[in-house]
Amino acid sequence: MVNNDITATSEVRFGEMTAMYNSSTADRAANTVSGSRVFLYEVVGLRQNEEADNLSYPIRQSGSVFIRVPYSRMNQEMQRVARLGGKIVSIRPLNGGSEVNGKAMLTTAGSNVNASTAPSEELKSKKLEEKPMTQAKAKSDIPVNIYRPNAPFVGRCISNEELVREGGIGTCRHLKFDLSGSELRYLEGQSIGIIPPGTDKNGKPQKLRLYSIASTRHGDDLNDKTVSLCVRQLEYKHPDTGETVYGVCSTHLCNLQPGDEVKITGPTGKEMLLPEDPNINVIMMATGTGIAPFRAYLWRMFKETHEDYKFNGFAWLIFGVATTPNILYKQELEELQQQYPDNFRLTYAISREQKNKEGGRMYIQHRCEELAEDLWNLIEKDNTHTYICGLKGMEGGIDEALSTAASAKGVNWADYQKEIRKAGRWHVETY
Repeated sequence: MVNNDITATSEVRFGEMTAMYNSSTADRAANTVSGSRVFLYEVVGLRQNEEADNLSYPIRQSGSVFIRVPYSRMNQEMQRVARLGGKIVSIRPLNGGSEVNGKAMLTTAGSNVNASTAPSEELKSKKLEEKPMTQAKAKSDIPVNIYRPNAPFVGRCISNEELVREGGIGTCRHLKFDLSGSELRYLEGQSIGIIPPGTDKNGKPQKLRLYSIASTRHGDDLNDKTVSLCVRQLEYKHPDTGETVYGVCSTHLCNLQPGDEVKITGPTGKEMLLPEDPNINVIMMATGTGIAPFRAYLWRMFKETHEDYKFNGFAWLIFGVATTPNILYKQELEELQQQYPDNFRLTYAISREQKNKEGGRMYIQHRCEELAEDLWNLIEKDNTHTYICGLKGMEGGIDEALSTAASAKGVNWADYQKEIRKAGRWHVETY
């Protein structure tokens, strides 16, 4: 059973990722005609490294990364990606050499990534720079890697607010950063990278950590000049010494004071984007800080006024937490439910306070089992998008609940899930 309690060891967002997968040799083509050809692999789902896999807490998987591979090493790189749990989603030929479109390959939290991501992405970013953020809607206009690890934007902390109320577990902060003077723009469902100060245990500069953005493209101040994050401080016991260990980047962020500088990269990510169609239905299932992208969705749907977007569909958030004080953004969420009862449904799974039908703790998978019929009736509509963000272990329970509901209608859930995933209506970002 998966515990969705918000403990310091289980609620790790992108932020506590460690650097991994150094394939510098993949850039050296063999001295043959075929070996001099270079290909660009787009890879998703990479784990971090063997050391991270053995930790007692989950480390989030990476999003899409781009790896240059010479012809002579294609099989080896495919095997390496498979060993790291990754999946190659596309392969495209390049012209070879040590650069692509004049951009050097560089290491980020995930792999050796092309500084321009891909030739088409650089063109997309250039197009975005010529238009206001409010028009960045189509997938062809997704902003990616405007700021890269070797040249981050240095912003400043505007505010740092505690989200866990008295009696709750741990600390979780809502941070707002000033983007004035930058070209950074982003969409709901994307992430940014944060580079903490200092060096790692090997004396090398700290690698970036990725965090899901918790604000809409216009920012909390609605002026297109801020970005917000929801960050829980990582805290766990060292398995050998029993010493309390604090996450490098999450601790850095949680301790920021207004005016402090912060190094920002990105944005990245396409898996969790919210469609621009205002008539869709949206199911959101989150544990802990997995609420971050869903806060952005809901604020765009209900709290902002747009000339070109007015949400007319139905949104349902199922939110798993440990205790009532750990319900992040509780007041705002419940106000939305009261103001928009016909368009927004809010359901909690509070593990340490509520009981499932067996009398045990209520986790999000149990709540989905109770509500499986309602969920299925909504999921089978052609205009429904389902998003899951948080602890990876909840996926199995959700699948089991929906499988039962689908079977009652004569549908095989596994096959149906593949169909809606292929159609772009099933979105998962878990760790």
